[in-house]
Amino acid sequence: MALTIVKPENIKDYIGKDLGTTEWFTVDQERIDKFADATDDHQFIHVDSEKATPIFGSTIAHGFLSLSLTAGIGGDIALVVEGAKMGLNYGLDKVRFLSPVPVDSRIRINSVVMDITEKNPGQFLVKSSVTMEIEGVEKPAFVAETLSMWVT
Repeated sequence: MALTIVKPENIKDYIGKDLGTTEWFTVDQERIDKFADATDDHQFIHVDSEKATPIFGSTIAHGFLSLSLTAGIGGDIALVVEGAKMGLNYGLDKVRFLSPVPVDSRIRINSVVMDITEKNPGQFLVKSSVTMEIEGVEKPAFVAETLSMWVT
């Protein structure tokens, strides 16, 4: 997949459009451990395989680690306003964590544009429905309504 670059005058045409799905990405224990260190969240279900395995079958990624991956790998399928000076994470309207992401799972992200509002001249707020799939798992890891601001 690739970025979708849109002229400001055509941006409203993308409301309701599926921007696509990213390539598969593996969430390994090293990434989980680094996230635990960065957030000081060392709960055993994330970092202690021996204790987590009887509950989840392995350690699992933090929900917020999974969500934060939308900023990196999700960027591969972002809607970008042509001539933008910057894009910002503006926030979230809704997030639901539906399935744990076991260590070494392969995940991918799909994004659909829900709404676009020009907040001020040249400032576009893009609301998207983002879903993280886990390979081989029926229920997604999460569904979220993300907000991005593009400033031209």
